[in-house]
Amino acid sequence: MTISLAVFVISATFAVYVLAGYPLLLDLRARRRAKPVQSQPIEKTVTVLLAVRNGERWIADKLRSLLALDYPRGLVQILVISDGSTDRTDEIARQFSEEGVDLIRVPGGGKAAALNAGLERASGEILFFTDVRQPLAPESLRHLVAPFADPEVGVVSGELVIVEGRTREELNVGLYWRYEKWIRRRQSLIDSVIGATGAIYAMRRSLARPLPRRALLDDVHLPLGAFFAGYRVVWDDKAKAFDTPTSLRQEFRRKVRTQAGVYQILLAWPQLLGPENRMWLDFISHKLGRLLLPFALIAAAQATLAGLPDAWARLAASAQGLGYGLALADMAIPEGWPLKRATAPLCAMLVLVAAAFCGASVLLRPGADFWRHDGTAAGGNS
Repeated sequence: MTISLAVFVISATFAVYVLAGYPLLLDLRARRRAKPVQSQPIEKTVTVLLAVRNGERWIADKLRSLLALDYPRGLVQILVISDGSTDRTDEIARQFSEEGVDLIRVPGGGKAAALNAGLERASGEILFFTDVRQPLAPESLRHLVAPFADPEVGVVSGELVIVEGRTREELNVGLYWRYEKWIRRRQSLIDSVIGATGAIYAMRRSLARPLPRRALLDDVHLPLGAFFAGYRVVWDDKAKAFDTPTSLRQEFRRKVRTQAGVYQILLAWPQLLGPENRMWLDFISHKLGRLLLPFALIAAAQATLAGLPDAWARLAASAQGLGYGLALADMAIPEGWPLKRATAPLCAMLVLVAAAFCGASVLLRPGADFWRHDGTAAGGNS
């Protein structure tokens, strides 16, 4: 076997494993090793931490959503941490002060700094992290709190529901998120998810530690602290937040931030790669595998160009040319054409792989640069 052929086979096999092989293996493990969470209705004191920058478009609706939660109001502390907002976010938040909403204003320093300021003021036994854009189902907090009846649970992640998109592009971004949730649900059945959903997750206050100043993924940093303290990070899809579908351009920017955050996580938590990680296989296959996927595809393309044996070269070049060609052609194909059903998923996958490649930019840019002006940061449906 030539070097080029070996590189191609290894790279292609790796890509297939990350995208399809690992999910199938995960499903088999979840069926055999499911470890149910001992949930039951309980009521604990809760602090809501809502970090926001320039979120005037959503803040009033979000606070109404929080105040409408089906949970004893006297047990809930709501903190809005405004990270240097320059619009009407602070003014609107103050209008809810008589309903028990406290505003904390901090200089613009990024989401991590804003959440750290909130942690200093939090008094609840449970911390509930949420973002400004997504409304919550009224019963969501009760569902988030119930799993804490299990002493092994340290963090509970809810589900972000993407409403049905109108365009094929939006539908395929939503399809990717359903694929991601399918994976997380099975990881939770085995033991833990590697991170939570930034728009809706909760953790024990006793396990929370201040975030690194440049941290992009609070919804991974904080859960990992609980995980390595011996607790489970579980998924409860009965606790729901809702969001609108995004375009591929928006999803690309979000995924760049998310994948940049994974680079940070690797530097902050090197034990993820060692025997201390109970979910070692899942981290390598899911998180690290996604980071390495674009490099595997580049290696496969280079091996093809470097000179595979004739039969291999024709097959490899044809498959790659067809796949990349259809993905690029999607941008020129009108909405509603039948071919769009094939090209749109390929285009979405190519964009997300490109985002993983660009995520390395975190090594050159300060974390605050990834703090979006719509009031959210890297987490979300990471």
